[in-house]
Amino acid sequence: MDDKIAIIDLGTNTFHLLLARSQKGQPIILHQERVPVKIGLGGINRNIITDAGIVRAIEAMNNFKIILTQNKVSKVHAFGTSALRNASNGKEVVAMIEAETGIAVRIISGDEEADYIYQGVRAAVTMKEISLIVDIGGGSVEFIIGNHKEILWKQSFEIGGQRLMERFHRHDPILGSEIEDIRSFLELSLSPLFIAIDKYKPLALVGSSGTFDTLSEIHCIRNGQEYMPMAPETPFSLKSFYAIKSELITKNRAERLQIPGMIEMRVDMIVVACCLIDYLLDRHKDFQSLRVSSYSLKEGVLAKLTQH
Repeated sequence: MDDKIAIIDLGTNTFHLLLARSQKGQPIILHQERVPVKIGLGGINRNIITDAGIVRAIEAMNNFKIILTQNKVSKVHAFGTSALRNASNGKEVVAMIEAETGIAVRIISGDEEADYIYQGVRAAVTMKEISLIVDIGGGSVEFIIGNHKEILWKQSFEIGGQRLMERFHRHDPILGSEIEDIRSFLELSLSPLFIAIDKYKPLALVGSSGTFDTLSEIHCIRNGQEYMPMAPETPFSLKSFYAIKSELITKNRAERLQIPGMIEMRVDMIVVACCLIDYLLDRHKDFQSLRVSSYSLKEGVLAKLTQH
């Protein structure tokens, strides 16, 4: 991998761009950015990308194309995930993006997505004990049980934050009854996960990017720790999660935005994401630590590309 490469993750809420090159067999990240495209907005539970979502997607990809041209990037690897995977017009949207920008997007399966996420997290976090990796996207949530050597179990569930938000989070602040409805839904949806958890007994929960990045930043500000977003792993704790979650579920959007460390990109989905994390911790009492990997799918793709 001597040439520069670009990796684009076309997520349900966020499009990510990562530019890198290889130096002596090691990947060097040159540039990265994220754009809140929200292609799932308004259509995620109807399995469609809305016209407005398509416009935002093409605009973001055109902007990425400018950056690719400026940086003389020769190889582009672009991946579509849950929203595009499940949308009845997903292939049509991908074709429109390619016609407009020249960037070919490959829609990947949930299984492939989970594998890339594991590779990314493994590059960031040393998992000595068996861990449950959780990646909360807008459309899907990937769960991977493994350690630093191997994946023991993995599955992608179409229960992402945008889906949960549009289905359950109807009042702001969220109602207790809405939280209970989310928990009941997760109990029904995640039975394969809990069978696997009972079998492998993970001791650490490792959150991958997204919501977890913001929770870590809030934690650092509150505890006088330096938050370094480019660090592979950032600080967090179980105690901090419970304190922050209790605050998030009692505040409305405007109040949540006032929390130091909160960003507008996360302010809406973070409530239902915390309900999901809380449910997992409640359902499996043996987690001894809560860790945050700032690496996810795109870094996993980079790790795989640079292994060869």
